[in-house]
Amino acid sequence: MPIFIVFIWVVFLLCILTIVLLKWNVIMYKRNGLPPGTMGWPVLGETTEFLKQGPAFMKTQRSRYGSFFRSHLLGCPTIVSMDAELNRYILVNEAKGLVPGYPQSMLDILGKRNIAAVHGSAHKYMRGALLGLINPTMIRDNLLPKIDDFMRSHLSNWDNKIVDIQEKAKEMAFLSSWRQIAGSEPGSISEALVPEFFKLVLGTLSLPINLPNTNYRCGFQARQKIVTLLRSLIENRRSANSQENSKQPHILDLLIKGGAEGKYKLSDDEIIDLIITILYSGYETVSTTSMMAVKYLHDHPKVLEELRKEHVSIRARKKPEEPLTYEDCKSMSFTRAVIFETSRLATIVNGVLRRTTKDMEINGYIIPEGWKIYVYTREINYDPHIYPDPLAFNPWRWLDKNSENQHYCLIFGGGTRLCPGKELGIAEISTFLHYFLTRYRWEEVGGDKLMKFPRVEAPNGLHIKVSSH
Repeated sequence: MPIFIVFIWVVFLLCILTIVLLKWNVIMYKRNGLPPGTMGWPVLGETTEFLKQGPAFMKTQRSRYGSFFRSHLLGCPTIVSMDAELNRYILVNEAKGLVPGYPQSMLDILGKRNIAAVHGSAHKYMRGALLGLINPTMIRDNLLPKIDDFMRSHLSNWDNKIVDIQEKAKEMAFLSSWRQIAGSEPGSISEALVPEFFKLVLGTLSLPINLPNTNYRCGFQARQKIVTLLRSLIENRRSANSQENSKQPHILDLLIKGGAEGKYKLSDDEIIDLIITILYSGYETVSTTSMMAVKYLHDHPKVLEELRKEHVSIRARKKPEEPLTYEDCKSMSFTRAVIFETSRLATIVNGVLRRTTKDMEINGYIIPEGWKIYVYTREINYDPHIYPDPLAFNPWRWLDKNSENQHYCLIFGGGTRLCPGKELGIAEISTFLHYFLTRYRWEEVGGDKLMKFPRVEAPNGLHIKVSSH
């Protein structure tokens, strides 16, 4: 009997403790005028449900509370916005009390001086420095020749092989960016960077729990090793005081000199954070979009036929080893449409985070200073009012140039945060598709599954059997 009574008391106390824990965040963040929603557990909030369920979690919350609700995600009280009009308003009003609000893990690992984290005059200066390196003129004269040369080599020996296109695309995106940044000469450095960089990527989307073997700890340690390697490379380049090719200097050489025109003097720490950001941004978007484009083209033969026709036509006008020109890339209208449609349907980027710098009224609610706002753009990509038959892979919808400029097209961000590397990324993917389609045909080996949240990936790889034409 006493044991039974003790058991009842333990159950009772556990129930009380559970209720207290569930109410803890509600009490902690209680404010007048907040949107409806739930806050989850102390510290963790609703992060576990968000990462595990992803879109399903968001849809459930929206059905309960509408398209503007509160939560507690990745360690912070967060307002989630799933309204297309409201999302655009938030993105274009950064100067009115909203600044980047990326998770602490991302700030720690990518660096607090990276272009995505800074705001105001610092962001304007960093953005100017970056755009000076990857603007259309630089792409045409400097970067595209490097990209073309790399893609030819990267795709040279796939014939009669089974390849994991996910791994090949990751390798392609990282090494192509590295070639543009530092050239092909420091091979030992790139070999040392690759495994550390992959750890860094995993750590950016994790809870900032600094315990052994956590993704956060591994990612942060990888950053420290990468910083050491880059600092050494910068010192070597500076002391050498020479270019591998003076007509086509690399991004790192230009950064050391203060940009293409010498207008942007960055510290070594700023240069390092900018290089890490370029590598990270290009890796995430270029590799995933390339992989998913191959997947969608395999599944949609009519699209593949139309795209191959465009690239065969371009290749027919050129000598066998003649590289692509900037004009060739600009003429790839259907390729561009395929890239946009792939980005939309796969939802490579689910949304962006902002942080309030003061109490703000948004959508009739008062958002406290220091709260995060998650501009969740994923569902906009599947809105039938914006994209008819939204689950269909239909690149033709993008052939009208106005489609790219519509208010609700946030595939590449919006406002002052429109992705500065948008055109460079499109040039890289276009060049990859050109050589892949004009050299090879392929079929899926089968059995590989895709995950689309929190990252688009194939957990066991995406294997294809490749053969030449």
